[in-house]
Amino acid sequence: MSSFIQPLAQESTPSIIADKLRKAIGHGEFKPGAQLVEADLARKLHVSRGPLREGMQRLTQEGLLVSIRNRGLFVVDMTPADIRDMYVAREAIERAAALQILRDGDFETVGGKLLKISERMLEADGNPAAVGELDIEFHETLVRLAGSPRLSRMHQTYITETRMCIHALEETYAATDARALEHNRLAEAIQTGDVERTDSLLIEHMDDAVQRLVNR
Repeated sequence: MSSFIQPLAQESTPSIIADKLRKAIGHGEFKPGAQLVEADLARKLHVSRGPLREGMQRLTQEGLLVSIRNRGLFVVDMTPADIRDMYVAREAIERAAALQILRDGDFETVGGKLLKISERMLEADGNPAAVGELDIEFHETLVRLAGSPRLSRMHQTYITETRMCIHALEETYAATDARALEHNRLAEAIQTGDVERTDSLLIEHMDDAVQRLVNR
């Protein structure tokens, strides 16, 4: 597995550092509850502690890191309540995006693009990590193609938490990955312009993920 914690190729900025740490957390390089040691990170990233602290502070403000008095900074360990709340927000954003596409967008083209992603998911069946990345790509594409910058900005704030959840979900799926089939049905519903079925499948998809995470 490639590491996101590598020396920066250019002069460091807090935003670049925050992005690298965000990706490392999202891809499981730093597990929920793991402590981020400032001296170690400064050495690995080849940066001074000032910009590093600023970058880490950004992730604290985003809720990805939590500061524990006299102990340090830790990756947030999402509780069942956190998971439910995150999926409530995601569901609202993605249902709004889907409705925007079905009412005002080229739903046939969008559905076709989503079908291609779901087909790649089917081809990757048996490789939970690959399916997980395609899962993220599917939902990012859905929101992006709604053409709403505000929905996209809101959705992006949950992508890292979503990655954390998807990696946690990998072991809950059987050899035949249910996610590929779920996404395939959703893409077909969008492509045919079926508003009611699309909305129902999105709700069902989010509910299934929450149940798997909370009860794993």
